[in-house]
Amino acid sequence: MFNDIGALELVTIVVLAILIFGPDKLPKVIQDVTGVIRKIRAFSDSAKQDIRSELGPEFKDFEFEDLNPKTFLRKQLGENEDLKEIRSTFDLRKELNDVTDAVNSRGADAAPAASGGSAAPAATGPDPLKKPAAPAADQRTPYDADAT
Repeated sequence: MFNDIGALELVTIVVLAILIFGPDKLPKVIQDVTGVIRKIRAFSDSAKQDIRSELGPEFKDFEFEDLNPKTFLRKQLGENEDLKEIRSTFDLRKELNDVTDAVNSRGADAAPAASGGSAAPAATGPDPLKKPAAPAADQRTPYDADAT
């Protein structure tokens, strides 16, 4: 829960607690807060047990953490044999290396042309840096006030 709190933040919280509650009341406040946290955890555990007992024996292994979409997907993708087979046939790193090699070889072919060589430009399509021309009036869709 508090994995991203650094040392500076922790020191700041302690200093603020001492300034707000004072050194004489701070131990009592800490005891009260830890007691509330214990009661909340006990209530949560009790509610989980009640839900498990109401769901029946087929849900005895049910974990509430599985309701998190990331955890659910990770668990389902890890257990599915068909997906393991597909994953083993598809090597993403190999595909990325092939694409990288293709891009680097295209970049190497274009380098002589940029340095004053006589090679023709590789791209024959529209220039992506230029603004596209406005469509003709007959190509535009008519304005529909009901659709807006």
